[in-house]
Amino acid sequence: MKTLSKMTAVLLTSSLVLAACSGAKEETASSGGTGKLDLKWMVIADASTQLPSPDKDFVKKAIEEKFNVNLKMVYMPLGQDYTNKLNTMIASGDIPDVFYTEGISSNNYIRDGVARDLTGVVAPDKMPNYFKYWMTEANLKSYQIQGAFKRAPVPYETNYYRTFYIRKDWLDKLGMSMPTNYDELVDVMKAFTFKDPDGNGKNDTYGFTAAGSGTSIPMDFPEYLKNGLVGDTYVEGDQFVDVRSDIRMQNVLGDIKKLLDLKVVDPDWFLNKNGQQFDKAAQGKAGIVVGQGRDIAFDNNPAGLQMKSKQAGQTTANWQPFHPWEKTGTWVETIPNNPFLISSKASDEKVQRSVEILNWLAGEEGFLLTRYGKEGVHYKRSGNKIEIIQDAYQKDITDNNNFIEVYGWFTPRKPEVFGLDVVDPKVTERDKKIVEKINSYKLLPSVGTALTVKEGMDLSAMRKRMNEQHVQIVFKEKDASNWPQYRQEIMTKFGGKALFDNYAELTSAAKGKTIKFKAEN
Repeated sequence: MKTLSKMTAVLLTSSLVLAACSGAKEETASSGGTGKLDLKWMVIADASTQLPSPDKDFVKKAIEEKFNVNLKMVYMPLGQDYTNKLNTMIASGDIPDVFYTEGISSNNYIRDGVARDLTGVVAPDKMPNYFKYWMTEANLKSYQIQGAFKRAPVPYETNYYRTFYIRKDWLDKLGMSMPTNYDELVDVMKAFTFKDPDGNGKNDTYGFTAAGSGTSIPMDFPEYLKNGLVGDTYVEGDQFVDVRSDIRMQNVLGDIKKLLDLKVVDPDWFLNKNGQQFDKAAQGKAGIVVGQGRDIAFDNNPAGLQMKSKQAGQTTANWQPFHPWEKTGTWVETIPNNPFLISSKASDEKVQRSVEILNWLAGEEGFLLTRYGKEGVHYKRSGNKIEIIQDAYQKDITDNNNFIEVYGWFTPRKPEVFGLDVVDPKVTERDKKIVEKINSYKLLPSVGTALTVKEGMDLSAMRKRMNEQHVQIVFKEKDASNWPQYRQEIMTKFGGKALFDNYAELTSAAKGKTIKFKAEN
């Protein structure tokens, strides 16, 4: 293996301390029978999700018996703590056999020799379910970086359930309507902050909250959309647009500063880690938040806003989706996102067995078990109709910290991929209307391909510097007038122009027309 990169080595020092308190959860492999193969995977899971004792973990039992393995799962929410934990394991030589990571981080792991070449491993004959139901070979080919096939995208949700959520009960109490434009949105934030929407006689609520994880200005702020910047990257005419480095960020950052000056945003927003913004909202401390996911506000989702709010004593909470830009474009269509990697230290036998399990997870049998439980116990099946048995599901799964989500990391909850119709008595008419509302939003066309970097390009360094510049402007400068010169620095010294010229070239190939990136102000 090549020497670890400076980035990974530096992170190790701090992550050795952070990992101890990062919330990482490790499921110890059972002793099992003689001859079982030991596997270790590291995957993402919601902070509230936790594996039960082995006798209650029917998914673990099924996998270990079917594939003759002892499977140890390390799992935690995606974020800096996740990266710190993974880097600690890698630096100590304890690389998980299979691990999930963010796209930028995967560049470093591939460069450092941590990731195995997947040629002939992630292939239609080895993972037929992955290719039949979730991924095309063209998508996979366009996803590669550094001239090597060492990462593959995790199956992703093609519908994009990103929206603002609002306390409709607070609106009703204040006699206000759903905001339909930016000015109305800010007016509601003011009212939620200063007009005691929960009626407790205390000045303890805010209009909006988000999560900056102490490092960045999240795209949850509506000022991006106010200034015509939609999604992360997109094509505008014949130009490639990278939103967070665009020249229009001067106006975005300036407008965010003005919003913060109004004191209508949760003061902890910048330090909130991902997930904490939803906790704040559920606790009744903020009335508007951005969420991404089909069931975030479902009545019976134990990890969602609605149920958590009720559990926190917010008995009148009614979280509803809305979007002031629903007719003009709320985001861009989806493209392959974060990848899974396989350790370069894993033996051929471990690679083969891991791929067999991944293929099973991507197929109907694995999907049903890791999303809905055991047939005849947690759901009934009649042809392609799946009906959830609510009491059993509640007792064995929900009351056990919704543990099957740890194993469901590999597939989005899309039963229609298999032609299945799931009838869940927990899904209420209110839930169905939420989905219908979000699906009505306009999405802009994506760039049409995975955006990958070439050898020698350092996307993570560019993004890190860009985020530092954003934070500098928002918290330390009187206005955003320095953004053009800061932008010039990331375009030249930090290689932004070369990166985005490359992205424009990839987009041109996908779109079948010439797309250029405009670096000039």
